[in-house]
Amino acid sequence: MYYPEPISKLIDNFTKLPGIGPKTATRLAFYVLDMEEESVLEFAKALVNAKRQLTYCSICGHITDKDPCIICSDQRRDQTVLCVVQESKDLIAMEKMREYTGLYHVLQGSISPMEGIGPEDINIPSLLKRLQDDTVQEVILATNPNIEGEATAMYISKLLKPSGIKTTRLAHGLPVGGDLEYADEVTLLKAMEGRREF
Repeated sequence: MYYPEPISKLIDNFTKLPGIGPKTATRLAFYVLDMEEESVLEFAKALVNAKRQLTYCSICGHITDKDPCIICSDQRRDQTVLCVVQESKDLIAMEKMREYTGLYHVLQGSISPMEGIGPEDINIPSLLKRLQDDTVQEVILATNPNIEGEATAMYISKLLKPSGIKTTRLAHGLPVGGDLEYADEVTLLKAMEGRREF
């Protein structure tokens, strides 16, 4: 069925979002048409503001509206422990646990040769730079327990081995093939408690 161009464009743009197929995109487009104009404008403004006002922390790589981010700016956090995660959403999942008080480093991806993503394509050089001043005593590798996450953790652990920095990996209380952002706080806490030297 053919839709007027404005609806078709809206549907096309919704299908660009991950996990949104043509049927869901069509449903969302028609839902937007039924919304009050003020709500649509507020939604559009939120999208534009998120894109324009957010940046990455120059220290850890976490998405933020202030640089450095609120976590890197907090002097009460344990400066000797650094938790390495793949994405900002993983950092947020770890923070929900409310037990970890160290710092983070967000890789903004993982090594994936199948997708042509190598170590130089993610936030590893800045990680190595952060570790040069000998403040960090332990690096916790909290990458996702899937092939890409494991490959990334293995690569980083090999890089860090000569430095003598204690390198640990989250325990496998997390399901293999799962993502940190979908794990509940109890599972994350158990995984953090059961981390092991890598």
